[in-house]
Amino acid sequence: MIHVVAVITAKPGQRARLLEAFAGNRAAVLAEAGCIEYAATVDAQGIPTSKASFGSDTFVVVEKWETLAHLQAHAVAPHMKAHGEKTKEFVDSKLIHVLEPA
Repeated sequence: MIHVVAVITAKPGQRARLLEAFAGNRAAVLAEAGCIEYAATVDAQGIPTSKASFGSDTFVVVEKWETLAHLQAHAVAPHMKAHGEKTKEFVDSKLIHVLEPA
């Protein structure tokens, strides 16, 4: 199994717009072959902020894929290309961590 932790930072004040676009694309991703999990997460409310907090402009996508080949197919899927074009003006940065079980 392949795990992905994607840290997406929006331009100031644009996180809600990015999360809305993510939600609109999520069903297409979940329907992809090999997709086990694909969810957006944010800092938990009620937890004091710390150096580890992501902040109000960032969200983290937690993904699980059956194989690396499935993840690679996801990266070039037409709906992902369209999603990237739709959201690029709202994104400040992306850090994509691709991991495997130890």
